[in-house]
Amino acid sequence: MTTEHVSIQHGNAGGFSGGPRLLADIGATHARFTLETAPGVFESVRVLKCDDYPGIIPLLRAYLDQHGGRKVHHAAFALANPIDGDQVRMTNRDWAFSIEDVRREFGLYTLLIVNDFTALAMSLPGLQAKDRMQVGGGTAVPKSVIGVLGPGTGLGVSGLIPTADGFVTLGSEGGHVNFAPCDEREYAILQFAWQEWSHVSTERLISGPGLELIYRALAQRGQKKVAALAAQDIMRGALSDADPLCLETLECFCGMLGSFAANLAVTLGAFGGVYIGGGIVPLMGDWFAQSSFRRRFEAKGRFTGYLAQIPTYVITTPNPAFYGVSAILSEHLRGRSGDSSLLDRIQQLQGELTPAERRVAALVLENPRTVLNEAIAEIARLADVSQPTVIRFCRSLGFLGLADFKLKFASSLTGTIPVRHSQVRMSDSTHDLSAKVIDNTVSAILNFRDQLDVHSLDQAIALLRKANKVEFYAMGNARAVALDGQHKFFRFRIPSASYGDAHLFSLAAELLKAGDVVIVISNSGKLPELLKAVDAARHAGADVIAITPNQSPLAKKATVCLAVNHTEDNATFLSMISRILQLLLIDIMAVGLSIDAAQDEQQRELNTRISNLLISHLDS
Repeated sequence: MTTEHVSIQHGNAGGFSGGPRLLADIGATHARFTLETAPGVFESVRVLKCDDYPGIIPLLRAYLDQHGGRKVHHAAFALANPIDGDQVRMTNRDWAFSIEDVRREFGLYTLLIVNDFTALAMSLPGLQAKDRMQVGGGTAVPKSVIGVLGPGTGLGVSGLIPTADGFVTLGSEGGHVNFAPCDEREYAILQFAWQEWSHVSTERLISGPGLELIYRALAQRGQKKVAALAAQDIMRGALSDADPLCLETLECFCGMLGSFAANLAVTLGAFGGVYIGGGIVPLMGDWFAQSSFRRRFEAKGRFTGYLAQIPTYVITTPNPAFYGVSAILSEHLRGRSGDSSLLDRIQQLQGELTPAERRVAALVLENPRTVLNEAIAEIARLADVSQPTVIRFCRSLGFLGLADFKLKFASSLTGTIPVRHSQVRMSDSTHDLSAKVIDNTVSAILNFRDQLDVHSLDQAIALLRKANKVEFYAMGNARAVALDGQHKFFRFRIPSASYGDAHLFSLAAELLKAGDVVIVISNSGKLPELLKAVDAARHAGADVIAITPNQSPLAKKATVCLAVNHTEDNATFLSMISRILQLLLIDIMAVGLSIDAAQDEQQRELNTRISNLLISHLDS
């Protein structure tokens, strides 16, 4: 184990109420850990060799055992690997694990794991001039795309895309594109590599192992008999000993990197600059600035002038991925629950709660998953409080009630399932398209859950509770949702009907009265036939619940809008995910009505018992 006893400061000071945050940059060779005790303040930095541990759990335990007195609730790791869901199988190391299992093993409230170059990309906006070295000319254009790459054990590639309120990272495995030689020497190196692999990606050459391959290839080309050298020995031979073959190897490596960086720049339109990190180039220091890198970067024929405007930088600050995972974790916690995670907020507010509410808070902090999964009666029993106390606790935190609290609380605890969309392609295998369809659906539901407007749902359920009759209007793909709703609501003994024909629902709308409710379902919210029927229904005095995008014309005409803002490629595929989200809203309203009906029945039974007791008392 290598130890760095340093405290790195970057940004504003100010501690975290929930204790230190555990950050890590885990590569194929080394894993770097730190405890972030305040924004940008990294303490107890340690470097561990991955070869010394059989898996990620022993690796984490080895670091945390040195800090047993400090409780960690939130963690974020950068991993030199694609991250696709909960299961992780590392590419350059025989480690496989479940992110959720790791979170549970260490009792973390939050565990985020992201690709290492996603983390590196997220560190870039916070870098200062002292944290980087510019190579060549060019000036960065503010609020422009930034490219980032870095050779190490592999070749990481990412990008940073500007948005209205910051940046988003580009997930990429760009290091695995085919290697393209630019001269006869590089073609000879490619031919040498073909002796070992039928497919030679850029990562095979622009990486630590690639540096070793280039050395062997150039030795064979020059008919020199030399012993194979490790990458660090080649670097030492070039930079310290001025060995001719080592120098040629490093020069060739830098030229290849320049061409690849230029390809990335023109692909992304990276006028914000191209940044180089990883474990190799920063070690070259000033020598890299005099290498062929920048000349090859600009050697793009008709696009030489285009590339000359784009600056290139070497990231020189130590452990830049820490800044990236710190930013990602902070954004996750801030986005889920204001300025800090919901668990942190509960800890902060304990002094302002009543003694009974504090017992609920203690239960939430000690057993968050239990609170998330149990009904209010069980939560009250476990906390030894009344059910109204549970509701008061939720409202003390600013929520409408337990349901609203649970929705946000679930979001606060879930940091391992990425919300993303993967395009299904005609060339996908059955396995790939199955995984994409399921992942897209799960991601859409999680995103939908986080954005759900509980207040609008309460309004909709209140309207349905008093409805004389309920009618469903829908066309096309949404008709299946309308039929499902009609069947569910009819079971509550509410007169229900479903219309999927424009002429029929226009006629039906004119016959409605005050106290009737229409549920209109539309993927676009723009169909003229539906809008006309809604106008007629509102004119007749009926209320309209619209399940549609919240900025659509239909949403603006409705009494209540239950927003489904998911967009899909309707020209190629049916709107399956939108339909699932619409069905979920129907189910939520149906369950809400069911609970109300059960509560009403309980109240009627209670009233009957009270009446009988009063009658018995009077008779006696």
